[in-house]
Amino acid sequence: MKLRKRILVAPLNWGLGHSTRCIPIIQALIDQGFDPVIASDGVALELLKKEFPSLIHEELPSYNITYSKKGMFFKYKILKDAPRILRTQKEELQKVKELVKTYDIVGIISDNRFGVRHKNIPSIFITHQLQVLSGATTWFSTRFHHNVIKKFDECWVPDAQEKVNLSGKLGHLDHPIIPTKYLGPISRFNKQDLEIIYDLMVLLSGPEPQRTMLQERLLTELSNYNGKVLFVRGVIESKQLVEKKENITIYNFMTSNELETALNQSAIVVSRSGYTTVLDLAKLGKKAFFIPTPGQTEQEYLAIELQKQGLVPTCKQSQFKIKDLERVKDFKGLSFDTETNFESLFSLF
Repeated sequence: MKLRKRILVAPLNWGLGHSTRCIPIIQALIDQGFDPVIASDGVALELLKKEFPSLIHEELPSYNITYSKKGMFFKYKILKDAPRILRTQKEELQKVKELVKTYDIVGIISDNRFGVRHKNIPSIFITHQLQVLSGATTWFSTRFHHNVIKKFDECWVPDAQEKVNLSGKLGHLDHPIIPTKYLGPISRFNKQDLEIIYDLMVLLSGPEPQRTMLQERLLTELSNYNGKVLFVRGVIESKQLVEKKENITIYNFMTSNELETALNQSAIVVSRSGYTTVLDLAKLGKKAFFIPTPGQTEQEYLAIELQKQGLVPTCKQSQFKIKDLERVKDFKGLSFDTETNFESLFSLF
């Protein structure tokens, strides 16, 4: 009997976006006859354990990335944490060597984990940030990221290569630094023709303390909202919890299948403007309102860019009021449909 080739898939634990956009890739690997081995840490690993309980799961060293309470200090916090992040990268490299030997890994797919690569087997780096926006230090952060990407064999960008795309200048360079392939706007979700049950769905994610700060603000504002609300806190815990407060149903988390159904049943989605969320909502053709994480330049850029295109309105977290949702009706909403050729992509292995 021919053994299935094992591929290491390792998303960064920074919110849930990196892990959730790896779900369609992991499923495609299974469908194409590969045996994925999942490696991450924290809530990213816990989420993928729930999605793929029968696969092998390994824990990687944690970057322990958190936000400052004031967004304006986020960049400086990252710079302060840089030595620890570099140490973690070295620990990752050693752990990957052990995993490759233990499980006979023949290929690696890293979603933004700098140290998940191996010099003797094909190593892929997934990112939509070929340019890393960080204000006045964009040139430095972009150059640093390019130095990381150059250590891999290929770069996969979850977006369309064409002029009409979702990531804008983030995911497109005039001259690629290594062989670069565009996956299209991949998503774990599929559009379904379901009855609209919820007037509004809140979908939270991201590192603390900003996730909790937005949760508290939204719950306060929603006390003045008359429609039916589904509120998903984005906190991965051992047990799913459901709480009801008048017109609001609150979940700590939902599985992919539950989220797919709920999103299809919701008229409007309020969320961060994280890129994976943009991909998911575009696949489902949803109307939305974006509240970018304070200090995260990428999310702020995406929110403003999509607002300029007349697709999704946005505002700052500190300024959000429930009346802002009235602006959604004046915007087109997100929509993007394309297929990913996974068979061609996986031919590298």
